Amino acid sequence: MSLTKKVFGTDKKSGRAVYEYRIENKNGMCAKILNYGGVIREMWVPDQDGKTADVVLGHDNLEPYFENPGFLGAAVGPNANRIGGAKFTIDGVEYQIPVNENENNLHSDKENGYHVRVFNVEEGENSVKLSLQDEDGAMGFPGNKKLEMTYTLTEENELRIDYHFTSDKRTILNPTNHSYFNLRGQDGGSIEDHVLWLKASGYTPTAAGSIPTGEIAPVKGTPMDFTTAKMIGEEIGAEFEQLQIGGGYDHNWVLDDVDGQLRLVATVTAPGTSRAMKVYTTLPGIQFYAGNFIGEQDGKSGVKYHNRCGLALETQFFPDSIHKDNFPDAVFGPDRQYTSSTVYRFCNA
Repeated sequence: MSLTKKVFGTDKKSGRAVYEYRIENKNGMCAKILNYGGVIREMWVPDQDGKTADVVLGHDNLEPYFENPGFLGAAVGPNANRIGGAKFTIDGVEYQIPVNENENNLHSDKENGYHVRVFNVEEGENSVKLSLQDEDGAMGFPGNKKLEMTYTLTEENELRIDYHFTSDKRTILNPTNHSYFNLRGQDGGSIEDHVLWLKASGYTPTAAGSIPTGEIAPVKGTPMDFTTAKMIGEEIGAEFEQLQIGGGYDHNWVLDDVDGQLRLVATVTAPGTSRAMKVYTTLPGIQFYAGNFIGEQDGKSGVKYHNRCGLALETQFFPDSIHKDNFPDAVFGPDRQYTSSTVYRFCNA
């Protein structure tokens, strides 16, 4: 196991140096993490013959990450996903947050969110702990907050992300990682032929604007059913209202058997490669996004990205949970610290 670092660029806002941390295990798996945005910039994964490919979308240099409209590889926070009306009330106080997607809020703040922040770093033998402090009122969210995210690469070909948040006021805390995966490699083309299994017998339907209605609907008998593994493209174009609202799959699935323990919740395979990815989490939900609106852009090594060339599996609390009493509670504070863990494990199919 080895960890090395190099200068990757300079943050345009703060002038701070940005570093890339390379962690490699004995199997040849390698993760490259930026302290800018907590970005997973590269993830080289071996197949059954030991041939490696970089399975995450990203960029060759720092400048594209200053905007990063698709949040490629980035940490999202303090709240991932959507909040209806871009406002919420906690303990009788109403808070206004940025209106940045129609009349709603998406991923906290596109200009000041964690995906465009420089983190402090503590290096380990096979890990980097990224931390930052967020002032009370930043982006409209209450509480002086401290975030720690530890990225660990194991000898079992796992990239593990452990989150720990504290806040001196009750506030919404719901971070995630927004990596896009393609098991053939970041130059592997469409992910519609990838095969997905989700341990989720329910999902949260949305209204126009992709805000959940509050219903937890069964997936059985609908195109949302991945309880038996199937090809992503098999029903993505079905005449089903929820797919038309999201332009394809872009929904929160309600994970089964949630008990706060780390458990297997998703598996992905793809034709043309022996690589498989298994996702484990302690969280109650997962946003499966099929990359329906990845804009045409330059990727790594001259690759051109386009819609559905990568898929995201974002572990999370449910979107807009602050307005839905029947959703798991994503409000944390002095008496309730936030902790969660998510593992992306790579193996042979």
